[in-house]
Amino acid sequence: MITANSIPTLETERLILRAPGPQDHAPFASFLASDATRYIGGKQTEAEAWRYLCQVIGHWSMRGFGRWMVTLKDDNTAIGLVGLHQPLDWPEKEIGWYIWSGTGKGYAREAGRAALAHAYEALGWTTAISMINPGNDASVRVAESMGAVREPDYDHPRHGPLMIYRHPNPAEPAA
Repeated sequence: MITANSIPTLETERLILRAPGPQDHAPFASFLASDATRYIGGKQTEAEAWRYLCQVIGHWSMRGFGRWMVTLKDDNTAIGLVGLHQPLDWPEKEIGWYIWSGTGKGYAREAGRAALAHAYEALGWTTAISMINPGNDASVRVAESMGAVREPDYDHPRHGPLMIYRHPNPAEPAA
């Protein structure tokens, strides 16, 4: 069983991807209360943000993988949530990203690449997708910059049509 103490920490040139915890509630709740959530289900209350954070933490125990809080190397304050995700109503394993501080600096791509490398190298995944709401052009740019290609949409029972971007497996020859 994965616990907070056994969630791996990933490091990139500028970022740390670490286990989520109670210290992340305030920055996460602030993000979830903002207009920046329009492509991920809309604003949430502080209590809803708490439950969502608990879900993020619990996903690690339920699946053995999950999403990390992203921080800058010189500051432990969470600036985003990036990682691996597969709720029961998802069509397959996904990599996703939310960056709420320092947007436009390439943090989503940098953290996403680290998470995807972990999925392929440490977990043995052979494929991964990103599901993106139509109109979320910033996330499309991140997915495409990581080499993902568009596939047919997935009609999610709650969120409606979502664009699917498939990430390349580094073990396979480029198309």
